[in-house]
Amino acid sequence: MASGMLLGNTLLGMPLALESNILASQKAKESLSCDEKKWIDDSTMAKNLGNFFGKDFSCAESLLLVSPRYLGKPEDLVWAAAGFGGGIYNRDLCGFLTGGVMALGFASGMLKMSRKEAKGYCGDLVKDYWDWWGLQAPYRCAEIRTDETTSAVCANQVLLSAAKLEELLSSIKNKA
Repeated sequence: MASGMLLGNTLLGMPLALESNILASQKAKESLSCDEKKWIDDSTMAKNLGNFFGKDFSCAESLLLVSPRYLGKPEDLVWAAAGFGGGIYNRDLCGFLTGGVMALGFASGMLKMSRKEAKGYCGDLVKDYWDWWGLQAPYRCAEIRTDETTSAVCANQVLLSAAKLEELLSSIKNKA
């Protein structure tokens, strides 16, 4: 587990806020609450995910692909996420997490502010996404999709991730 946390710190450039015992106790959701289902139903991005996830697109590619569609931007950068599916092909950091971070970075380039300000704003959104994630599920694929869970955990996590990401991206869309 320590290597995944180190990798997360290296990729995201921020300290891991959660203690390892808390991280290990988080479980991805096999089922969703009524409020979560409504949040997902109201999300354009979550609805659009069905066109990609599980259909030749990895977790990271799927989440990254629905982001430029939501923002009305070209989709040609989705290949940047190809190596991040399946936990960077090592069951490490979840592709829904890394794809979301890439989408926030991509969208931050739309902001009408200095690069330094835009990077700071992006960093705040990434921290928000990272912290939200830690309350939803473990950060690593190996801890999300275990022998004791079904594929429902991934299906639910991608929908929740899309709804959260849409919430965060809307703040960028409104400032662009």
